[in-house]
Parts: sequence; structure tokens; C-alpha cells
Amino acid sequence: MHEEISRLHQWLSGQEDAMVDLLRDVVNIDSNSHDKQGVDAVGTRFRDFFQEHGIATRTLPLPAAGDVLIAEIGPVSATDRPIMMLGHRDTVFPTGEVAQRPFSIVDGVAYGPGVCDMKGGLVQNAFVLAAFHHTQVNPPSLMVMMTSDEEIGSPSCREIIIEYGRKARAVFNSEPARPTGNVVTGRRGGMMLELVIEGRSAHSGGNFTEGISAIGELAGKITALHALSDVEAGYTVNVGVVEGGQSHNTVAPSARALIDCRFVTVAQRDALKADIDEIVRRSFVPGTRSRLEILARFDPMEPNEGTREMLEIYRQSAADLGMSVEGEFSGGCADSGFTHNAGCPSLCGTGPMGWKAHTAEEYLRLDSLVPRAQLLAGAVWRRAQSN
Repeated sequence: MHEEISRLHQWLSGQEDAMVDLLRDVVNIDSNSHDKQGVDAVGTRFRDFFQEHGIATRTLPLPAAGDVLIAEIGPVSATDRPIMMLGHRDTVFPTGEVAQRPFSIVDGVAYGPGVCDMKGGLVQNAFVLAAFHHTQVNPPSLMVMMTSDEEIGSPSCREIIIEYGRKARAVFNSEPARPTGNVVTGRRGGMMLELVIEGRSAHSGGNFTEGISAIGELAGKITALHALSDVEAGYTVNVGVVEGGQSHNTVAPSARALIDCRFVTVAQRDALKADIDEIVRRSFVPGTRSRLEILARFDPMEPNEGTREMLEIYRQSAADLGMSVEGEFSGGCADSGFTHNAGCPSLCGTGPMGWKAHTAEEYLRLDSLVPRAQLLAGAVWRRAQSN
């Protein structure tokens, strides 16, 4: 093991209690994606942490979402390309969830809203940055970025992530590691779409033929949309929410649907969107009008040479700790898809080990906090030494 990595490991080995304390603090703050005050409060707690460790921070204000928090060390210039550790502060849980089930520990396992998705990863990233700062191990240009709206598709943060991703040498996105301890080298992309249909109301008994049913139009479109799915090829279309109509005795004047699309490649995304657009244009009930809006989207993460190089560096770092790590594919989406498609070598799932995200059973293994931080620190150092 390199002497520099050993020093990073040694500093981190004494930080478990402090990591748990910080994790408790941030988990016990409600931070739903739409709760700007809560998401910013999590950012304030991390900013205080960085200030305590003498690390500079800056904030990118956002009016419709929590602000983006950036902490950085090492040389910062227009020509320097930092290594970025990425993560999001928002959760899917509504404001008030913490009061019902605050942070708790049972048999070495932590529970609470967002404990693994992904406040544990944020704590890890913060301590890895602190480790480089305190040990002064040839400090590379190193950045931690904490965003605020990943759980709803990063509508406010997406362009910021892409902009900084284009300038970075590499990105480690500390979403939770797989239960196996593996990292994520490939992800599906996704789109959430809203379909709105306008028809014309009429009394269903007195003048039925004067009505134009938006629900009838939606029914035809749903059948066509679902027929687009090809599970074996890796792409699916699911109409998950439908609304419409006025009353049982009125021809429906309006209808609405929320559609989820998943895909493995950018080419699949583009082809799928073209097919969906054609279905939206097609009229199943003459006289209806339809419009489609993209509410959120994630780029897929297609493994490439950059991904493979990042995985190899991470595996070497794991070997320093007597660990074995491989890459896995995930059907879920993440911000790493944006940096990956911006041309920046990216690796995902580099956080602590946890599972059951988005549920009340979400958990994080506390015994993975320090080892995964050590593993990431070693990988960051190795990536800094490479071209």
C-alpha cells in the first residue's frame, strides 16, 4: 500500500464516532425535495462541518430548490480539473417523517429517513475531503458537491451537475453501495412524462353524441404506450397514474396520465421518445387534443472505457483493505448519468452499505462507514495520480 493512502486510512480510522454523530444530525432534518428550507438546513449542517475543519465552501443559490453546496481543497484554477465527489441532500420522505421515526441504531445498523439514500454517502464524502485536508497527502484538486433535488429528477441542479461534470477529471457518486458491497457501473435512464388530454363534455344520457371523451382517448393511448415496452431489451413504459372525468353521467372533458419510461441506452431513449410522440399525435377519439410534457429525466449510464478504468482503480483501493469489489448494473437512476454523459469518467454506488431506500425499512450498516470512506479515499488518491 502506498504510504500516502496509509496516512489517509489512519486518519479515517479514528472518525467513526464523529461520522455517526454527523449522520444523526443530518438524518434528523426533514429534507424532502420540495422542502427548500429543510434541504438548505442539511446544507448548513455540512457547511458548519467543513468550517470546523478549515475547508472552504461556497453556495450556488437556487430559487426553486435547495441551494447547491460546494466544498473544495487543493489547487483551484481555470485550467485545473478537480476530482468530484457527488451526492444529494434531498429525500423522498414528506416533511414530518423525522418526528415519526427519527435516527436510531439497532445492533450496529442505523435507520431513519434518507440514512442510506443518501445522507450516509454525504457524510462519507465530507470526511474523505477532511482526510485529504488534514493529512496534506499531495492534496489533489478535490471537490464535494451536494445537490438538492435528485429524487425528482434534478430539474434545478441538472445543468449545474453537467457543467461541473464537464470540467472534472472524474466523479465518484456516493449513492449507497449494493448489499454485496459492489459499486454501480451501469444504470438505466428514465423519463417521467405528463400526458394531458382535452375532450368535450356532454350529458351522457341527454346528448351523448355531442361529447368527445378524453378518457376514451386516454384508454387508447395507454394500450399503445404499454405495447412499446420490451423487457428483454431493457426499456419499459408504464402509465402509473390516471385521472379524468367530471361525473359518471358526463362524457369526460379531460384526462391526465403520468408515465414512467426506463431505458438502458441513449439510443433507446431517443427511439422511445419518438414512438411516444407519435402515439400522442395519433387520435383514437376524433376531436380530442393531447399534449405531452417531460417532468423529469435522467440520462442512462452506459459502461465505457472510462467506467472500466474507474472500476479498476476502485478495485485496487479495495485490495488495500483486503476487500473484493465488482461492478453491478442498477435499474434505478442517479445524477451520475449526467456526469457520465457529459464525458466525465464516473463511478456510482461508492457510498456506505445500505438498502431498502425509499421505505420505512431503509438502513445503513455503521460498520461500513469507515471502510468505505477509506476505500474511496484510496481510489481518489489513485485517480489523482493517473492521467
